[in-house]
Amino acid sequence: MPDFYKFARKVLFRFDPETAHHLTLDGMVWAHRLGLLSVATGSCCRSNPVSSEIEVMGLRFPNRVGLAAGLDKAGTAVAAFGALGFGHVEIGTVTPRPQPGNPKPRLFRLVEHEAIINRMGFNNPGTAALLENVARSRRGFTGVLGINIGKNFDTPNERALDDYLACYRAVYGAADYVTANLSSPNTKGLRDLQNVATCRELIATLQAARDELAPAHGGKRVPIVIKIAPDLTDEAVRDLAAAFSEMKVDGVIATNTTIDRAVVTGHRFAQETGGLSGAPVRTRSTEVIRVLREALDPTIPIIGVGGIASAADAQEKIEAGAALVQVYTGLVYRGPALVRELAGLDGRIGLASSPGAC
Repeated sequence: MPDFYKFARKVLFRFDPETAHHLTLDGMVWAHRLGLLSVATGSCCRSNPVSSEIEVMGLRFPNRVGLAAGLDKAGTAVAAFGALGFGHVEIGTVTPRPQPGNPKPRLFRLVEHEAIINRMGFNNPGTAALLENVARSRRGFTGVLGINIGKNFDTPNERALDDYLACYRAVYGAADYVTANLSSPNTKGLRDLQNVATCRELIATLQAARDELAPAHGGKRVPIVIKIAPDLTDEAVRDLAAAFSEMKVDGVIATNTTIDRAVVTGHRFAQETGGLSGAPVRTRSTEVIRVLREALDPTIPIIGVGGIASAADAQEKIEAGAALVQVYTGLVYRGPALVRELAGLDGRIGLASSPGAC
């Protein structure tokens, strides 16, 4: 089956990145509705495009590979991404109230580095509209749905937990798991929340809400996941790991984008503010996973994300200690072929060799 994305990418890369982003999402939704998406991507030729099932956080994932948050912020294309072969789709980041995000331009391609810099700023329609979108876009999706939550830009840090709690309560019924995003560099002061005391308080607050909400949702227990940055020191990662272990958080995502520009120094966009994703963050993301895995309670799974553009990259994350992996920038540059390339991952490493898989 020819890789149609190679042609599509040439066309899409003629547009500015944010326009291309919206064109891609809209095109995927329509193609999926018409039943053309699996034909166009070649997934119709495989009965199991990405590998075998695995249980993580008490949830059954059809495979290890997921879509990272940030690509489908509004939850409009869940089943369409599922048709590409993703075992889980994480949407958002969503905030309690709608917000437009940062001024444009706010998204930049560093093609030579297979990287992206973004300073989107949690642009999203708010929880109410996102849930309406999910009710439509999830139909037919048999994978796991994660919802990534954050605080509104104008909510002061001393009240940030109120926003996370409001989001968790709002999305509880729709989400299979919820990720608290404390690590985006694009909301002023957000990363200041990545401290042991705040994380303990946040996890305890959400766990208490879960105890209250579960009976009203048929006993459904929604796992709580924390997403951390690659720019933390190893000591800070270990300190957080101790807190996560003590609080019995359900999972950790490592990592978000980086503010480090060492690998892309000299590029014309290198000085643009925002988070850098893609190949330049791969090594540090894997290092964080390795440090986290060594310090974290072995029963708490890690979801590895950052610079995955091949099966070898995903293998690296899993060998470092990730139970699941997620992709975003690699999908932009490689297209659906990347999802297909990740097929057979479990066959090479074996389910038992993945820490945190239970």
